[in-house]
Amino acid sequence: RLQFEIIVYESGPVIGEALHHLIPILKTCLQPTQEPQMRLKIFTMLSKLLLKANETINSQGQLLGYVETLVKDILVPNMQWHAGRTAAAIRTTAVSCLWALLHCQILGTAQLLQVQEILMPQVITALEEDSKITRLMACRIINVILQICGDQFDPDKLNKIYPELLKRLDDASDEVRTAAAKTLISWFRCITDDYERTTYKSHIEFLYQGLLIHLDDPDNSVQIAVLETLKEGSSMYPSLLEKEIEAIRHKHRTPVYCE
Repeated sequence: RLQFEIIVYESGPVIGEALHHLIPILKTCLQPTQEPQMRLKIFTMLSKLLLKANETINSQGQLLGYVETLVKDILVPNMQWHAGRTAAAIRTTAVSCLWALLHCQILGTAQLLQVQEILMPQVITALEEDSKITRLMACRIINVILQICGDQFDPDKLNKIYPELLKRLDDASDEVRTAAAKTLISWFRCITDDYERTTYKSHIEFLYQGLLIHLDDPDNSVQIAVLETLKEGSSMYPSLLEKEIEAIRHKHRTPVYCE
């Protein structure tokens, strides 16, 4: 394994010419049945490669052709929950690889739509991880997915996402909570005319109510993030939001944000 890592690291941009060899090796070595410590080390290596993708693994612009294998056969199987600290560490490194893959901006709408069906359930599950960094990356991953192809999601798919983000507004980490609020801004921007306001009124009501609770959050940065989210979402159903604000205004310690 060590020799393999050294060869890959030292290859620099040349590794981008050998993806037809590298990806099958990664697929074999990173199967969930393989030894956990080896998977952990190789995922760490892969994450570093993806963070400098254009100088390494994508130096020839060929990585796009292997994205489906990378996501479906390598990342997603390792994001599935198994008991134990090592298993949790592997999930974190798999999520960090996914974040690095999205961050290098080689995936477009078409590529993401191909894999999002299998990917989104695993990323949503990662929002519940014990590791703060995993929950934070999961929020950011959902944010990027929504920005790239969320306007292609039907209302039912969108309605499965927002409750999980609302839960993260109660997260133990303020950083995660702020990231969740920012991701909900992207969620609101995905709403098209297909999202029938009267049909889905109960969903919008639930979302407004959840956000308004945190508009009175003890942490000011979370308050401001939620305020920005509500501003973005206010045009969705203005009369309903006004009604919800009036219902809770007297309960807020500082009703200034309700104005």
